[in-house]
Amino acid sequence: MIPLKDAYSLSRFPFWVVIIILINTYIFYLELAASSPEFFILQYSLIPAQVNLADVLTLLPFISSQFLHAGFLHIISNMLFLWVFGNNVEVGLGFLLFPIFYLLSGIVAALTQYLITPESSIPMLGASGAVAGVLGAYFALFPKHKIKTLLIIFVFVTIVDIPAYFLLFYWFITQFFSGVASINSVDGGIAFLPHIGGFLFGWLFAIPLLSKVQTLKLRLLS
Repeated sequence: MIPLKDAYSLSRFPFWVVIIILINTYIFYLELAASSPEFFILQYSLIPAQVNLADVLTLLPFISSQFLHAGFLHIISNMLFLWVFGNNVEVGLGFLLFPIFYLLSGIVAALTQYLITPESSIPMLGASGAVAGVLGAYFALFPKHKIKTLLIIFVFVTIVDIPAYFLLFYWFITQFFSGVASINSVDGGIAFLPHIGGFLFGWLFAIPLLSKVQTLKLRLLS
């Protein structure tokens, strides 16, 4: 299932969502254009074993790693989810709060992985944790919205409207079981635990704002 569009978008321009997508795209270009992309990634990604809580410089990758990606599919999927779900969350949280929330979601997501595997030397990178926070906030604020979704079953391809609560709950469950299965893994690959941490943070963060968002929706519809 590939989300394509929120069937009901709040009528405000998603300034921060666009800015974040542009920043990620530009940094991905710098990554590809670097004389040594591997060194570029190692320099700015989060490596848990190198974290020293008493040294601020070793904590910077909790932010910088959020803007790195391992390939085209990685960045395209992250930016697609951010575009589909981020616009309404940005309106719901507000212009000033959204970028802070986004970065905090990424930090909490990375911290989740760090606390479970503090001795790991595998680089962590990607916007997935921060985007997961956006998904969690969307799950709290707009569960009944319909998401236009590309559904592919073998050779059958169609676009259907799926309730956000079903799509996001399905996403979370798959991440949860994949994350549990990967706890003892020593290989690289997708880090599912940050997705879980980011999603739960976004959900808990947004719940107190639910009444405000409902009022905002009524005002925009009137």
